[in-house]
Amino acid sequence: MKRKQFITSLIPAAAAFHPLQVPAGNEDRPTESNAVIPAYLKKGDRIGITCPAGFITAEDIAPAVTKIKEWGFDVKVGNTVGKKDFTLGGTDEERKQDFQQLLDDKNIKAIMCARGGYGSVRIIDALDFTKFAAKPKWIIGFSDVTLLHSHINRNFGIATIHSKMCNSFPADWKKAEPIQMETIESIRQCLEGEKINYPIVPNSNNKTGNASGILVGGNLKTIESLGGSKSDLVTKNKILFVEDTGEYLYSIDRMFWNLKRTGKLDHLNALIIGGFKIKKGETEAEAFGKTLEEIVLEKVNEFKYPVCFDFPVGHQKNNFALKCGVRHSLKVKPLNCELKDITF
Repeated sequence: MKRKQFITSLIPAAAAFHPLQVPAGNEDRPTESNAVIPAYLKKGDRIGITCPAGFITAEDIAPAVTKIKEWGFDVKVGNTVGKKDFTLGGTDEERKQDFQQLLDDKNIKAIMCARGGYGSVRIIDALDFTKFAAKPKWIIGFSDVTLLHSHINRNFGIATIHSKMCNSFPADWKKAEPIQMETIESIRQCLEGEKINYPIVPNSNNKTGNASGILVGGNLKTIESLGGSKSDLVTKNKILFVEDTGEYLYSIDRMFWNLKRTGKLDHLNALIIGGFKIKKGETEAEAFGKTLEEIVLEKVNEFKYPVCFDFPVGHQKNNFALKCGVRHSLKVKPLNCELKDITF
């Protein structure tokens, strides 16, 4: 039996040992060796699309629906697509019910969040993950969806996919840049269990070394906001990746101090820094005086684990899919870095 099939066959038994809630602060939960990987998709499987956060129209998700069908999958468009409650994709109750229906539907093999924005935190505590834990499926998205990745990893130890969402699929593929096509194709690769090669550019600020561990992380501001909650990210013995957008350097510095002061940097196996779109200060007098690399290295200088900068993940075109909650190896060398899923 292939390793991939063997892991999938263990899902029902492994999921049964995952408590539905873990008290905040419990960093000893044994997710290192028993992470549950949902079944990889095959042609004909169905993917649900929903809006747990910001609103989006049916017209805007049409390119994603077309591409998913081209991949050979069926699509079920959730009831929240096209709904709007100010900035949200419907009321809290509508978004909760839509997500819950897709969680419970045994014919849905993966759930793609249509877009990020804000709003998942307003429904997370009302969701019932009982059926999901018994028969896991892939949850797909990034940015605000970092909450779902962290919550699911902490409480159930089930793998999820951090990637672009429906609003990132180009309307005209003939005009799409190669990097756009590659990153969107990486979603399919994750869903079908294929290996992905990440194009990581050299950065002289990298801290070299080798590491392995469960990959966790996402949007840094969202991770900070989860502190002390049932969805708080556990980083001990993990490979942590972070990214963010539209933040001043002083705000990024503050968030990294939060990671340091809460102990999230203390026992990492490795740290990956993705894309950070820096918000410029209004005047020269407001300049913070440190680069992103200086901010990060200042916080991890005492630790020996490897650090990789400029990883292709974040609010940018080169935002490749990553499997959260899955064991990876990371090799950081002077001239290149290499991240690999080692569950195969």
